[in-house]
Amino acid sequence: MSVQVNEQVSEHIHSQVPEDHLENDIPGKQEQGEEPHHGHRKDAALEILGEDRSRFVARKIDKFILPPLCWVYFLQILDKSCVGYGANFGLQTEANLVGDQYSLISSSGYWAQLAFCCGFTAFLIVRVPTRLLMSTCILCWGATMIGLAFSKSFGPLLANRFLLGMFEAINIPLFTVVTMTWYRRREQPIRIAVWYGTNGVASMLGSLLAYGLSFIVSPVLYVYQILFLTAHTANWRLDNNPATAKFLTPQERLWAVERLRNNNTGIETKEVKWNQVLECLLSPAVWLFFVITFCVNVGAAVTNTFGPLIIKGFGFDARQTILLNIPFGFVQAAVCVLGCILAARFGYKGLVIISFMLPCVLGSGLLYGLGRTANFQGGLLFGYYCIGFLFGCNPLIFSWIAANTGGHTKKSLAISLCNAGSAVGNIVGPLLFSSNQAPEYHPGVAAVLGIFISCSVLSGLLTFVFALMNKHKEKQRVAHGKPAKIIDTSMHKVYRAAPDDEVAAGYRLGDQAFMDLTDVQNDEFVYSY
Repeated sequence: MSVQVNEQVSEHIHSQVPEDHLENDIPGKQEQGEEPHHGHRKDAALEILGEDRSRFVARKIDKFILPPLCWVYFLQILDKSCVGYGANFGLQTEANLVGDQYSLISSSGYWAQLAFCCGFTAFLIVRVPTRLLMSTCILCWGATMIGLAFSKSFGPLLANRFLLGMFEAINIPLFTVVTMTWYRRREQPIRIAVWYGTNGVASMLGSLLAYGLSFIVSPVLYVYQILFLTAHTANWRLDNNPATAKFLTPQERLWAVERLRNNNTGIETKEVKWNQVLECLLSPAVWLFFVITFCVNVGAAVTNTFGPLIIKGFGFDARQTILLNIPFGFVQAAVCVLGCILAARFGYKGLVIISFMLPCVLGSGLLYGLGRTANFQGGLLFGYYCIGFLFGCNPLIFSWIAANTGGHTKKSLAISLCNAGSAVGNIVGPLLFSSNQAPEYHPGVAAVLGIFISCSVLSGLLTFVFALMNKHKEKQRVAHGKPAKIIDTSMHKVYRAAPDDEVAAGYRLGDQAFMDLTDVQNDEFVYSY
Protein backbone atom coordinates (compact mmCIF):
# COMPACT_ATOMS: atom_id res chain seq x y z
CA MET A 1 0.00 0.00 0.00
CA SER A 2 2.87 2.38 0.73
CA VAL A 3 4.34 1.81 -2.74
CA GLN A 4 0.95 2.52 -4.31
CA VAL A 5 0.67 5.81 -2.47
CA ASN A 6 4.11 6.97 -3.62
CA GLU A 7 3.39 5.95 -7.22
CA GLN A 8 -0.03 7.60 -7.22
CA VAL A 9 1.24 10.88 -5.87
CA SER A 10 3.90 11.16 -8.59
CA GLU A 11 2.38 9.47 -11.64
CA HIS A 12 -1.18 10.80 -11.41
CA ILE A 13 -0.09 14.40 -11.04
CA HIS A 14 2.23 14.01 -14.07
CA SER A 15 -0.67 12.63 -16.07
CA GLN A 16 -3.22 15.24 -14.98
CA VAL A 17 -1.22 18.50 -14.99
CA PRO A 18 0.44 20.03 -18.09
CA GLU A 19 4.23 20.40 -18.06
CA ASP A 20 4.13 24.18 -18.40
CA HIS A 21 1.82 24.36 -15.38
CA LEU A 22 4.21 22.21 -13.38
CA GLU A 23 7.14 24.39 -14.36
CA ASN A 24 5.39 27.59 -13.34
CA ASP A 25 4.45 26.16 -9.93
CA ILE A 26 7.87 24.97 -8.80
CA PRO A 27 8.50 26.56 -5.38
CA GLY A 28 11.62 28.71 -5.51
CA LYS A 29 11.95 28.22 -9.29
CA GLN A 30 15.45 29.23 -10.42
CA GLU A 31 15.94 32.23 -12.67
CA GLN A 32 17.08 31.86 -16.28
CA GLY A 33 20.78 31.16 -16.50
CA GLU A 34 21.07 30.02 -12.88
CA GLU A 35 22.92 26.77 -12.26
CA PRO A 36 20.54 23.90 -11.39
CA HIS A 37 20.53 22.77 -7.77
CA HIS A 38 22.57 19.63 -7.20
CA GLY A 39 20.37 16.59 -6.75
CA HIS A 40 17.17 18.43 -7.75
CA ARG A 41 14.24 16.08 -7.41
CA LYS A 42 12.09 15.53 -10.49
CA ASP A 43 9.00 14.75 -8.45
CA ALA A 44 5.85 16.39 -9.81
CA ALA A 45 4.14 16.14 -6.44
CA LEU A 46 6.98 18.06 -4.78
CA GLU A 47 6.94 20.68 -7.54
CA ILE A 48 3.22 21.29 -7.71
CA LEU A 49 2.63 21.42 -3.98
CA GLY A 50 3.26 24.87 -2.56
CA GLU A 51 2.10 26.67 0.55
CA ASP A 52 -1.01 28.04 -1.19
CA ARG A 53 -2.17 24.59 -2.23
CA SER A 54 -1.42 23.18 1.21
CA ARG A 55 -3.50 25.90 2.86
CA PHE A 56 -6.34 25.40 0.39
CA VAL A 57 -6.47 21.66 1.07
CA ALA A 58 -6.19 22.23 4.85
CA ARG A 59 -9.12 24.68 4.83
CA LYS A 60 -11.24 22.26 2.83
CA ILE A 61 -10.39 19.44 5.26
CA ASP A 62 -11.25 21.71 8.20
CA LYS A 63 -14.66 22.40 6.70
CA PHE A 64 -15.63 18.73 6.33
CA ILE A 65 -13.70 16.97 9.13
CA LEU A 66 -13.71 19.26 12.17
CA PRO A 67 -17.48 19.98 12.53
CA PRO A 68 -18.56 16.34 13.04
CA LEU A 69 -15.68 15.75 15.46
CA CYS A 70 -16.63 18.84 17.48
CA TRP A 71 -20.34 18.04 17.51
CA VAL A 72 -19.98 14.44 18.64
CA TYR A 73 -17.37 15.23 21.29
CA PHE A 74 -19.48 18.12 22.59
CA LEU A 75 -22.52 15.88 23.08
CA GLN A 76 -20.60 13.16 24.85
CA ILE A 77 -18.89 15.62 27.20
CA LEU A 78 -22.31 17.10 27.93
CA ASP A 79 -23.44 13.59 28.90
CA LYS A 80 -20.64 13.34 31.50
CA SER A 81 -21.38 16.81 32.86
CA CYS A 82 -25.06 15.99 33.27
CA VAL A 83 -24.21 13.47 35.97
CA GLY A 84 -22.60 16.24 38.03
CA TYR A 85 -25.51 18.60 37.37
CA GLY A 86 -27.94 15.86 38.29
CA ALA A 87 -26.21 15.47 41.67
CA ASN A 88 -26.67 19.18 42.24
CA PHE A 89 -30.41 18.80 41.66
CA GLY A 90 -31.15 15.82 43.84
CA LEU A 91 -29.92 12.77 41.91
CA GLN A 92 -28.53 11.16 45.08
CA THR A 93 -31.73 11.70 47.08
CA GLU A 94 -34.30 10.91 44.38
CA ALA A 95 -32.48 7.76 43.24
CA ASN A 96 -31.90 6.69 46.87
CA LEU A 97 -28.12 6.57 46.50
CA VAL A 98 -26.14 5.89 49.67
CA GLY A 99 -22.46 5.71 50.62
CA ASP A 100 -20.14 5.65 47.59
CA GLN A 101 -22.87 4.70 45.11
CA TYR A 102 -22.78 8.11 43.40
CA SER A 103 -19.00 7.86 42.98
CA LEU A 104 -19.37 4.33 41.60
CA ILE A 105 -21.94 5.50 39.04
CA SER A 106 -19.64 8.32 38.00
CA SER A 107 -16.66 6.01 37.59
CA SER A 108 -18.48 3.03 36.03
CA GLY A 109 -18.30 4.50 32.53
CA TYR A 110 -14.54 4.72 32.88
CA TRP A 111 -14.35 1.08 33.99
CA ALA A 112 -15.90 0.24 30.63
CA GLN A 113 -13.48 2.55 28.82
CA LEU A 114 -10.54 0.96 30.64
CA ALA A 115 -11.68 -2.52 29.61
CA PHE A 116 -12.09 -1.55 25.96
CA CYS A 117 -9.11 0.82 25.64
CA CYS A 118 -6.51 -1.83 26.45
CA GLY A 119 -6.20 -3.11 22.89
CA PHE A 120 -9.75 -3.61 21.67
CA THR A 121 -10.33 -0.03 20.52
CA ALA A 122 -6.96 -0.06 18.74
CA PHE A 123 -8.00 -3.25 16.93
CA LEU A 124 -11.29 -1.66 15.85
CA ILE A 125 -9.58 1.53 14.67
CA VAL A 126 -7.18 -0.48 12.51
CA ARG A 127 -9.69 -2.97 11.11
CA VAL A 128 -13.01 -1.05 10.79
CA PRO A 129 -13.57 1.93 8.45
CA THR A 130 -13.85 5.19 10.37
CA ARG A 131 -17.35 6.13 9.23
CA LEU A 132 -18.86 2.72 10.02
CA LEU A 133 -17.14 2.46 13.41
CA MET A 134 -18.16 5.86 14.68
CA SER A 135 -21.73 5.85 13.37
CA THR A 136 -22.37 2.50 15.07
CA CYS A 137 -20.97 3.67 18.41
CA ILE A 138 -23.01 6.89 18.29
CA LEU A 139 -26.25 5.04 17.54
CA CYS A 140 -25.70 2.78 20.54
CA TRP A 141 -24.62 5.71 22.70
CA GLY A 142 -27.78 7.70 21.93
CA ALA A 143 -30.03 4.74 22.76
CA THR A 144 -28.22 4.18 26.06
CA MET A 145 -28.54 7.86 26.98
CA ILE A 146 -32.31 7.55 26.75
CA GLY A 147 -32.12 4.51 29.02
CA LEU A 148 -30.09 6.54 31.54
CA ALA A 149 -32.82 9.20 31.60
CA PHE A 150 -35.38 6.61 32.76
CA SER A 151 -33.16 5.12 35.45
CA LYS A 152 -34.42 5.83 38.97
CA SER A 153 -32.23 3.62 41.15
CA PHE A 154 -28.62 2.57 41.63
CA GLY A 155 -28.66 -0.57 39.47
CA PRO A 156 -30.07 0.92 36.24
CA LEU A 157 -28.01 4.09 36.64
CA LEU A 158 -24.84 2.02 37.07
CA ALA A 159 -25.60 -0.27 34.12
CA ASN A 160 -26.48 2.52 31.69
CA ARG A 161 -23.49 4.64 32.72
CA PHE A 162 -21.26 1.59 32.12
CA LEU A 163 -22.72 1.12 28.63
CA LEU A 164 -22.24 4.82 27.86
CA GLY A 165 -18.60 4.52 28.82
CA MET A 166 -18.22 1.48 26.59
CA PHE A 167 -19.60 3.25 23.52
CA GLU A 168 -17.62 6.42 24.30
CA ALA A 169 -14.33 4.51 24.65
CA ILE A 170 -13.58 4.91 20.96
CA ASN A 171 -13.82 8.71 20.96
CA ILE A 172 -10.42 10.12 21.87
CA PRO A 173 -8.33 7.34 20.26
CA LEU A 174 -10.27 7.49 16.99
CA PHE A 175 -10.51 11.28 16.89
CA THR A 176 -6.76 11.57 17.49
CA VAL A 177 -5.97 9.03 14.76
CA VAL A 178 -8.35 10.90 12.42
CA THR A 179 -6.47 14.13 13.15
CA MET A 180 -3.14 12.39 12.46
CA THR A 181 -4.54 10.97 9.21
CA TRP A 182 -5.57 14.33 7.78
CA TYR A 183 -3.14 16.96 9.12
CA ARG A 184 0.54 17.88 9.24
CA ARG A 185 2.26 17.52 12.62
CA ARG A 186 2.29 21.28 13.20
CA GLU A 187 -1.43 21.49 12.40
CA GLN A 188 -2.44 18.64 14.70
CA PRO A 189 -2.32 20.35 18.15
CA ILE A 190 -4.67 23.19 17.23
CA ARG A 191 -7.11 20.80 15.50
CA ILE A 192 -7.16 18.51 18.52
CA ALA A 193 -7.69 21.61 20.68
CA VAL A 194 -10.68 22.62 18.55
CA TRP A 195 -12.62 19.40 19.09
CA TYR A 196 -11.31 18.74 22.59
CA GLY A 197 -12.05 22.37 23.52
CA THR A 198 -15.76 21.64 23.19
CA ASN A 199 -15.22 20.18 26.66
CA GLY A 200 -15.34 23.73 28.00
CA VAL A 201 -18.17 24.74 25.66
CA ALA A 202 -20.20 21.80 26.97
CA SER A 203 -19.54 22.95 30.54
CA MET A 204 -20.75 26.47 29.75
CA LEU A 205 -23.80 25.53 27.69
CA GLY A 206 -24.54 22.58 29.95
CA SER A 207 -24.60 24.89 32.95
CA LEU A 208 -27.03 27.25 31.21
CA LEU A 209 -29.13 24.29 30.09
CA ALA A 210 -29.23 22.86 33.61
CA TYR A 211 -30.13 26.26 35.02
CA GLY A 212 -33.05 26.66 32.62
CA LEU A 213 -34.34 23.12 32.98
CA SER A 214 -34.21 23.37 36.77
CA PHE A 215 -37.33 25.58 36.64
CA ILE A 216 -39.39 22.82 35.00
CA VAL A 217 -41.79 21.15 37.40
CA SER A 218 -42.87 17.70 36.22
CA PRO A 219 -45.02 15.18 38.11
CA VAL A 220 -43.38 12.36 36.13
CA LEU A 221 -39.69 13.24 35.65
CA TYR A 222 -37.08 14.50 38.08
CA VAL A 223 -34.85 17.40 37.00
CA TYR A 224 -31.85 15.09 36.46
CA GLN A 225 -33.94 12.89 34.13
CA ILE A 226 -34.91 15.90 32.04
CA LEU A 227 -31.22 16.80 31.80
CA PHE A 228 -30.31 13.32 30.56
CA LEU A 229 -33.12 13.31 27.99
CA THR A 230 -32.05 16.68 26.59
CA ALA A 231 -28.52 15.49 25.82
CA HIS A 232 -29.10 12.31 23.82
CA THR A 233 -29.14 13.27 20.11
CA ALA A 234 -26.10 12.80 17.87
CA ASN A 235 -25.07 12.94 14.20
CA TRP A 236 -22.11 11.59 12.23
CA ARG A 237 -20.66 12.23 8.77
CA LEU A 238 -16.99 11.65 8.04
CA ASP A 239 -14.80 10.37 5.22
CA ASN A 240 -12.36 7.57 6.05
CA ASN A 241 -9.04 9.08 4.83
CA PRO A 242 -7.57 11.65 2.39
CA ALA A 243 -6.97 9.08 -0.35
CA THR A 244 -10.71 8.26 -0.63
CA ALA A 245 -12.32 11.53 0.51
CA LYS A 246 -15.42 12.32 -1.54
CA PHE A 247 -15.26 16.05 -0.76
CA LEU A 248 -11.83 16.31 -2.45
CA THR A 249 -11.21 16.14 -6.19
CA PRO A 250 -8.87 13.36 -7.42
CA GLN A 251 -6.01 15.84 -7.70
CA GLU A 252 -6.73 17.33 -4.25
CA ARG A 253 -6.58 13.84 -2.75
CA LEU A 254 -3.05 13.46 -4.09
CA TRP A 255 -2.08 16.84 -2.65
CA ALA A 256 -3.67 15.92 0.68
CA VAL A 257 -1.58 12.74 0.85
CA GLU A 258 1.68 14.34 -0.30
CA ARG A 259 1.52 17.16 2.26
CA LEU A 260 1.65 14.50 4.99
CA ARG A 261 4.92 12.99 3.74
CA ASN A 262 7.09 14.98 6.15
CA ASN A 263 5.13 13.67 9.16
CA ASN A 264 6.94 10.32 8.77
CA THR A 265 4.23 8.69 10.88
CA GLY A 266 3.10 6.24 8.19
CA ILE A 267 -0.27 5.80 6.52
CA GLU A 268 -3.58 4.17 7.34
CA THR A 269 -3.64 0.39 6.88
CA LYS A 270 -6.18 -2.29 7.74
CA GLU A 271 -3.57 -4.82 8.87
CA VAL A 272 -2.74 -5.41 12.53
CA LYS A 273 1.07 -5.63 12.72
CA TRP A 274 2.09 -7.57 15.80
CA ASN A 275 5.68 -6.34 15.75
CA GLN A 276 4.28 -2.83 16.17
CA VAL A 277 2.11 -4.02 19.06
CA LEU A 278 5.19 -5.41 20.83
CA GLU A 279 7.20 -2.26 20.14
CA CYS A 280 4.41 -0.14 21.62
CA LEU A 281 4.15 -2.23 24.79
CA LEU A 282 7.93 -2.02 25.33
CA SER A 283 8.15 1.73 24.72
CA PRO A 284 9.12 3.79 27.83
CA ALA A 285 7.67 6.92 26.18
CA VAL A 286 4.24 5.31 25.79
CA TRP A 287 4.10 4.36 29.47
CA LEU A 288 5.24 7.82 30.52
CA PHE A 289 2.37 9.19 28.43
CA PHE A 290 0.06 6.73 30.19
CA VAL A 291 1.06 7.96 33.67
CA ILE A 292 0.94 11.66 32.69
CA THR A 293 -2.54 11.20 31.21
CA PHE A 294 -3.59 9.43 34.42
CA CYS A 295 -2.38 12.36 36.54
CA VAL A 296 -4.18 14.97 34.46
CA ASN A 297 -7.46 13.09 34.41
CA VAL A 298 -7.57 12.45 38.13
CA GLY A 299 -8.06 16.19 38.46
CA ALA A 300 -10.45 16.35 35.49
CA ALA A 301 -12.63 13.65 37.06
CA VAL A 302 -12.81 15.59 40.30
CA THR A 303 -14.10 18.71 38.57
CA ASN A 304 -16.51 16.81 36.30
CA THR A 305 -18.02 14.73 39.09
CA PHE A 306 -17.56 16.74 42.27
CA GLY A 307 -17.08 20.24 40.80
CA PRO A 308 -20.67 21.44 41.35
CA LEU A 309 -20.67 19.93 44.85
CA ILE A 310 -17.34 21.62 45.68
CA ILE A 311 -18.68 25.01 44.54
CA LYS A 312 -21.88 24.42 46.48
CA GLY A 313 -19.70 23.85 49.55
CA PHE A 314 -18.44 27.43 49.23
CA GLY A 315 -21.87 28.56 50.46
CA PHE A 316 -23.92 28.88 47.26
CA ASP A 317 -27.33 27.40 46.46
CA ALA A 318 -27.96 24.95 43.59
CA ARG A 319 -28.78 27.53 40.90
CA GLN A 320 -25.91 29.83 41.88
CA THR A 321 -23.59 26.85 41.72
CA ILE A 322 -24.64 26.05 38.16
CA LEU A 323 -24.09 29.64 37.00
CA LEU A 324 -20.70 29.85 38.74
CA ASN A 325 -19.60 26.77 36.78
CA ILE A 326 -19.88 28.73 33.50
CA PRO A 327 -16.56 30.64 33.95
CA PHE A 328 -14.88 27.30 34.67
CA GLY A 329 -16.08 26.06 31.27
CA PHE A 330 -14.68 29.21 29.64
CA VAL A 331 -11.29 28.54 31.27
CA GLN A 332 -11.37 24.96 29.93
CA ALA A 333 -12.06 26.06 26.35
CA ALA A 334 -9.59 28.97 26.44
CA VAL A 335 -6.62 27.00 27.78
CA CYS A 336 -7.16 24.20 25.23
CA VAL A 337 -6.64 26.69 22.42
CA LEU A 338 -3.97 28.69 24.27
CA GLY A 339 -1.89 25.61 25.06
CA CYS A 340 -1.86 24.39 21.48
CA ILE A 341 -1.05 27.87 20.14
CA LEU A 342 1.90 28.07 22.52
CA ALA A 343 3.04 24.57 21.56
CA ALA A 344 2.78 25.39 17.85
CA ARG A 345 4.57 28.71 18.32
CA PHE A 346 7.46 27.51 20.48
CA GLY A 347 7.41 23.74 19.84
CA TYR A 348 7.82 22.58 23.45
CA LYS A 349 4.70 20.70 24.51
CA GLY A 350 6.31 19.38 27.70
CA LEU A 351 7.13 22.87 28.96
CA VAL A 352 3.60 24.09 28.19
CA ILE A 353 2.15 21.18 30.20
CA ILE A 354 4.43 22.05 33.13
CA SER A 355 3.40 25.72 32.94
CA PHE A 356 -0.29 24.69 33.02
CA MET A 357 0.29 22.50 36.06
CA LEU A 358 1.50 25.51 38.09
CA PRO A 359 -1.96 27.20 38.25
CA CYS A 360 -3.44 23.79 39.13
CA VAL A 361 -1.03 23.46 42.06
CA LEU A 362 -1.91 27.00 43.17
CA GLY A 363 -5.65 26.33 42.90
CA SER A 364 -5.45 23.07 44.82
CA GLY A 365 -3.42 24.80 47.52
CA LEU A 366 -6.07 27.50 47.90
CA LEU A 367 -8.88 24.93 48.12
CA TYR A 368 -6.94 23.07 50.78
CA GLY A 369 -5.84 26.06 52.85
CA LEU A 370 -8.83 28.41 52.80
CA GLY A 371 -11.79 27.96 55.13
CA ARG A 372 -15.35 27.55 53.89
CA THR A 373 -16.73 30.91 55.02
CA ALA A 374 -18.19 33.86 53.13
CA ASN A 375 -14.92 35.76 53.60
CA PHE A 376 -13.05 33.28 51.44
CA GLN A 377 -15.61 32.72 48.66
CA GLY A 378 -13.67 34.82 46.13
CA GLY A 379 -10.37 33.06 46.85
CA LEU A 380 -12.02 29.64 46.75
CA LEU A 381 -13.63 30.35 43.38
CA PHE A 382 -10.34 31.67 42.01
CA GLY A 383 -8.59 28.50 43.19
CA TYR A 384 -11.26 26.30 41.63
CA TYR A 385 -11.02 28.15 38.29
CA CYS A 386 -7.22 27.77 38.34
CA ILE A 387 -7.67 23.99 38.26
CA GLY A 388 -9.34 24.48 34.86
CA PHE A 389 -5.85 24.89 33.36
CA LEU A 390 -5.40 21.13 33.51
CA PHE A 391 -7.90 20.76 30.66
CA GLY A 392 -5.35 22.39 28.39
CA CYS A 393 -3.05 19.43 28.97
CA ASN A 394 -5.08 16.59 27.43
CA PRO A 395 -5.06 17.91 23.83
CA LEU A 396 -1.34 18.59 24.19
CA ILE A 397 -0.70 15.07 25.46
CA PHE A 398 -2.64 13.41 22.64
CA SER A 399 -1.12 15.64 19.96
CA TRP A 400 2.32 14.98 21.50
CA ILE A 401 1.95 11.21 21.32
CA ALA A 402 0.41 11.50 17.84
CA ALA A 403 3.42 13.47 16.61
CA ASN A 404 5.94 11.08 18.16
CA THR A 405 4.50 7.70 17.18
CA GLY A 406 4.90 6.11 13.75
CA GLY A 407 3.15 3.05 12.33
CA HIS A 408 -0.65 2.80 12.12
CA THR A 409 -0.96 -0.15 14.49
CA LYS A 410 1.50 1.29 16.99
CA LYS A 411 -0.04 4.75 17.11
CA SER A 412 -3.58 3.34 17.37
CA LEU A 413 -2.55 1.18 20.33
CA ALA A 414 -0.44 3.93 21.94
CA ILE A 415 -3.33 6.39 21.85
CA SER A 416 -5.72 3.73 23.14
CA LEU A 417 -3.37 3.01 26.05
CA CYS A 418 -3.18 6.71 26.87
CA ASN A 419 -6.96 6.83 26.80
CA ALA A 420 -6.86 3.89 29.20
CA GLY A 421 -4.67 6.07 31.44
CA SER A 422 -7.37 8.72 31.19
CA ALA A 423 -9.98 6.14 32.19
CA VAL A 424 -7.93 5.03 35.21
CA GLY A 425 -7.58 8.67 36.27
CA ASN A 426 -11.31 9.22 35.95
CA ILE A 427 -11.95 6.09 38.03
CA VAL A 428 -9.52 7.02 40.79
CA GLY A 429 -10.38 10.74 40.91
CA PRO A 430 -13.95 10.48 42.27
CA LEU A 431 -12.89 7.76 44.72
CA LEU A 432 -10.46 10.21 46.37
CA PHE A 433 -13.54 12.21 47.39
CA SER A 434 -16.48 11.05 49.46
CA SER A 435 -19.56 12.70 50.92
CA ASN A 436 -18.21 12.52 54.48
CA GLN A 437 -15.36 14.89 53.46
CA ALA A 438 -17.82 17.68 52.56
CA PRO A 439 -17.60 20.62 52.31
CA GLU A 440 -13.79 20.96 52.55
CA TYR A 441 -12.82 17.66 50.92
CA HIS A 442 -9.34 18.06 52.43
CA PRO A 443 -8.04 14.49 51.88
CA GLY A 444 -9.11 14.49 48.22
CA VAL A 445 -7.73 17.96 47.51
CA ALA A 446 -4.40 17.06 49.13
CA ALA A 447 -4.12 13.93 46.96
CA VAL A 448 -4.88 15.89 43.81
CA LEU A 449 -2.27 18.51 44.76
CA GLY A 450 0.42 15.82 44.99
CA ILE A 451 -0.66 14.32 41.67
CA PHE A 452 -0.37 17.69 39.89
CA ILE A 453 3.19 18.11 41.17
CA SER A 454 4.06 14.58 40.00
CA CYS A 455 2.63 15.35 36.55
CA SER A 456 4.99 18.32 36.20
CA VAL A 457 8.02 16.19 37.06
CA LEU A 458 7.01 13.41 34.65
CA SER A 459 6.45 15.87 31.80
CA GLY A 460 9.98 17.18 32.26
CA LEU A 461 11.30 13.62 32.28
CA LEU A 462 9.48 12.77 29.04
CA THR A 463 10.95 15.85 27.35
CA PHE A 464 14.42 14.65 28.35
CA VAL A 465 13.68 11.13 27.02
CA PHE A 466 12.70 12.49 23.57
CA ALA A 467 15.86 14.61 23.44
CA LEU A 468 17.93 11.45 24.07
CA MET A 469 15.96 9.53 21.43
CA ASN A 470 16.73 12.24 18.85
CA LYS A 471 20.44 11.88 19.62
CA HIS A 472 20.12 8.14 19.00
CA LYS A 473 18.36 8.82 15.68
CA GLU A 474 21.26 11.01 14.56
CA LYS A 475 23.67 8.11 15.13
CA GLN A 476 21.34 5.80 13.17
CA ARG A 477 21.28 8.15 10.18
CA VAL A 478 25.05 8.54 10.12
CA ALA A 479 25.44 4.74 10.19
CA HIS A 480 23.11 4.52 7.16
CA GLY A 481 25.01 7.17 5.19
CA LYS A 482 22.48 9.94 5.80
CA PRO A 483 23.02 13.37 7.33
CA ALA A 484 22.87 13.38 11.14
CA LYS A 485 20.63 16.45 11.32
CA ILE A 486 17.31 16.50 9.48
CA ILE A 487 15.13 19.58 9.47
CA ASP A 488 11.66 18.59 10.64
CA THR A 489 9.63 20.57 8.11
CA SER A 490 6.38 19.03 9.39
CA MET A 491 6.68 21.41 12.35
CA HIS A 492 7.25 24.52 10.19
CA LYS A 493 4.52 27.14 10.01
CA VAL A 494 4.91 27.43 6.24
CA TYR A 495 4.50 24.19 4.32
CA ARG A 496 7.63 22.88 2.63
CA ALA A 497 7.68 19.83 0.39
CA ALA A 498 9.81 16.86 1.38
CA PRO A 499 13.58 17.51 1.01
CA ASP A 500 15.23 16.43 -2.23
CA ASP A 501 18.72 15.63 -0.93
CA GLU A 502 20.32 12.64 -2.61
CA VAL A 503 22.62 10.92 -0.14
CA ALA A 504 25.67 8.74 -0.63
CA ALA A 505 24.01 5.48 0.32
CA GLY A 506 21.42 5.87 -2.43
CA TYR A 507 18.52 6.87 -0.17
CA ARG A 508 16.25 9.82 -0.80
CA LEU A 509 14.90 11.61 2.25
CA GLY A 510 11.12 11.24 2.54
CA ASP A 511 10.82 7.95 0.63
CA GLN A 512 10.10 6.03 3.85
CA ALA A 513 7.20 8.28 4.87
CA PHE A 514 4.45 6.06 3.40
CA MET A 515 5.90 2.65 4.31
CA ASP A 516 3.96 2.32 7.60
CA LEU A 517 7.21 2.22 9.57
CA THR A 518 7.22 2.92 13.28
CA ASP A 519 9.17 5.83 14.71
CA VAL A 520 11.81 3.31 15.86
CA GLN A 521 12.12 1.67 12.42
CA ASN A 522 12.26 4.94 10.46
CA ASP A 523 15.71 6.50 10.86
CA GLU A 524 14.40 9.76 9.37
CA PHE A 525 11.92 10.24 12.19
CA VAL A 526 12.45 13.34 14.35
CA TYR A 527 10.84 13.41 17.81
CA SER A 528 9.18 16.65 18.89
CA TYR A 529 9.26 17.79 22.49
